[in-house]
Amino acid sequence: MTKTSCALSLALSFCGALLIGCVTNTVTNLTATTQPRDSTGMYRVEYEWDTTQQTVRPGSIKPTVLVGFNTYDMKSVLRTTNRWEALIPVPASKEQVIYQFKVDYEFTRFGKPGKASKLSPEYKLIIK
Repeated sequence: MTKTSCALSLALSFCGALLIGCVTNTVTNLTATTQPRDSTGMYRVEYEWDTTQQTVRPGSIKPTVLVGFNTYDMKSVLRTTNRWEALIPVPASKEQVIYQFKVDYEFTRFGKPGKASKLSPEYKLIIK
């Protein structure tokens, strides 16, 4: 094996290790884009959070839904480990609302736990 081919082999191995070690955090909106008008003015939004980060501390996950400047705590969906839901208010005078999901969590590292968060894109809920 020549020095060039050895160096190339080593570089490819290093790149492969980096790709395998990448962490992904994905927020998937499970809310229907259109919901019928409800007399209570409350509408359910739900999401699923998938992560490959093995150091996430499960008890530290704090999901919220953001509507304008208001935040609403979310609760875990029964019998699941990665789905959350919340009821958000939409006034009768509005036909749509823009919202986002935010996940705050801690992860294990040397010393004190690290803190991180994931913010979803904006979503639109249409009320008919």
